[in-house]
Amino acid sequence: MSVLKDKAKPRGRYPHIKRVGDFLFVSGTSSRRPDNTFAGVEVDEMGTTNLDIKEQTAAVLENIDAILQTEGASLKDVVDVTTFLVNMNDFGGYNETYGYYFDHNGPTRTTVAVHQLPHPHLLIEIKAMAYKPV
Repeated sequence: MSVLKDKAKPRGRYPHIKRVGDFLFVSGTSSRRPDNTFAGVEVDEMGTTNLDIKEQTAAVLENIDAILQTEGASLKDVVDVTTFLVNMNDFGGYNETYGYYFDHNGPTRTTVAVHQLPHPHLLIEIKAMAYKPV
């Protein structure tokens, strides 16, 4: 199990990834960057915030891929995904972007709506399980 120094620091006492035998478990991952900014978030000079579900989804999946690579795996090894959306109205944009990364032979998936995530700029968080024999 490891906390990765080049990724956003976990907001609690848990690792980014944990290996159990041939399985890899990736903790819930967002679009948060190591400097605590977020992909898919624009705030203009007047403080108006624009949140982009497609950009956040891509950033989350790229973050998961980078985390998996620390164990010699990639998104190709993912067997199960659980996605948390703050608003199911974002499902279409999320689903479209998800489709660029996975096809019908990809991982099983569950998508649920949640009341909120750990930061008001977050629209999505994904946790994943991968299978990568040692």
